[in-house]
Amino acid sequence: MGFLDRSRTIAPPGWNRWLIPPAALSVHLAIGQAYAWSVFKPPLESSLHLTGTQSALPFQLGIVMLGLSAAFGGTLVERNGPRWAMFVSATCFSSGFLISALGAWTEQYWLVVLGYGFVGGIGLGIGYISPVSTLIKWFPDRPGMATGIAIMGFGGGALIASPWSAQMLESFGRDSGGIAQTFLVHGIVYAVFMSVGVFLVRVPAQVEEQKIVRSAVNVSARNALRTPQFWCLWVVLCFNVTAGIGILEKASPMIRDFFAETATPVAAGAAAGFVALLSLANMIGRIVWSSTSDLVGRKNVYRLYLGAGALTYLVLALSGNASTPLFVVCAMLILSFYGGGFATIPAYLKDLFGTYQVGAIHGRLLTAWSLAGVLGPLIVNAIADSQKAAGKTGPDLYTASLFIMIALLVVGFVANELVRPVAAKYHEPEKEEAVR
Repeated sequence: MGFLDRSRTIAPPGWNRWLIPPAALSVHLAIGQAYAWSVFKPPLESSLHLTGTQSALPFQLGIVMLGLSAAFGGTLVERNGPRWAMFVSATCFSSGFLISALGAWTEQYWLVVLGYGFVGGIGLGIGYISPVSTLIKWFPDRPGMATGIAIMGFGGGALIASPWSAQMLESFGRDSGGIAQTFLVHGIVYAVFMSVGVFLVRVPAQVEEQKIVRSAVNVSARNALRTPQFWCLWVVLCFNVTAGIGILEKASPMIRDFFAETATPVAAGAAAGFVALLSLANMIGRIVWSSTSDLVGRKNVYRLYLGAGALTYLVLALSGNASTPLFVVCAMLILSFYGGGFATIPAYLKDLFGTYQVGAIHGRLLTAWSLAGVLGPLIVNAIADSQKAAGKTGPDLYTASLFIMIALLVVGFVANELVRPVAAKYHEPEKEEAVR
C-alpha cells in the first residue's frame, strides 16, 4: 500500500504527540459538515418539491452508513492504521458531494441520496473512527480530553459549513443549479482540507505503544459484544443521540416554525445562524464535558447528559414560543450534552474494555448512531408533517416530539445506572494484552 501502509506512519523518536490532534481535526472538521445539512433542506424542498421527511433522507442515510461503516471498518482501521482510514474517508466524503452535485444539477434526487447519504456516509464512518484509537494510545493519561479535542471538530464542522453553505447558496442561487455548484465546491475544498490529516498523522512506535497503552483490563471486540456493559452503553448512546439529532437535522426550519406567528419571526439568515450556534454548542460540549469526565468519571457525566437533558427538553416543551432566547439557550444546552456524549464514549469504552481493541469496539458501538440517525429525524419530521397536514402551526408541530425525546432520555439514564465493571471471564489472557 506504499504511502498509506501502517508501517509508513510510525512516529520517529521524539515525535510531538500534540501534532496528532490537529491531524484528527482536519478530518473531523470536514466530515462535521453533516450537521449543517438543515441549511440545504429548504432549497431542496422548494426546487425538487420534497417534503420535510424526504429532504431528511440523505442525512439519515449518511448517519446509518456512518454507524455501519464504522462497525464493519473498525477492525480494518485498527489493522491498516489511521492514514489509510483518513485517505478512504477523504475519497468517499468528497466523492459523495460530487455525486450529489450531479444529482442536483440533473434534478435526480436519488443521486443526492446516493452520493451524500451512501458514499459520503461511508466517508463519515471511516473518518470518524480513524483517529480515536490512535489518540487514546498517544494520550493514555487524558483520554477524555484527547478524544474530545478531535471529536470536537466533528461537532464544530457545521460552525464553518453552515454560514459558508448559506453564503454560497445566496451567491449561486437556491435553485437546483445553485445547489449543484455549492455541492461541487464542498467536494473539492474538503478533499484538500482532509489531505492535511492524511500527511500529518502518526502512530506510536511499537515499543512505545506497548509501554503507554497497557491496561489492567483488556477485552476483545468479539467478547465486548457478549457483555451487558456494551449493550447498556449502546442504549445510552442511541437515545442520547436520538434526542439531539432530531433537533439538529431540523434546526433551521424548526426555529422558523416555532416563531413564525410571533411578533419576531426568524428570517432564513438568522436560522442559519442558529444552526451555527448549535454547532458551537456541540463543539464546545465535546471538549468541555469530555475533559470534565476525566475528573468526575464517565458515569457521572452521563448522568448529567441524560438527566439534565430530559429536564431541558421539558422546559422547551412547556415554554413553547414564549421566548426566542430561552429556546436558543435550551437547544444549545441539549446540543452540548449531545456532543459531550460522543466525545466521552471512547474514554468510557477504554475504562470498561481497555485499549486492546478499543477502536473496533467503538466502531461497533456506533451502530447505535445509525439507528438514532433514522429515529431522531423520523420522529421530528413525521410528526411535524402530520401536524401540519392537520392544520397545526408553531410549537404545536413539535410538542409531541419533545415529550418522546424526554422519555428516551429517561430510558438512557436507567441504562447508564446499570453499567458495572466487566467480568473477568471476558478479559484477554495476560500474554495477549499488547496492542497489535
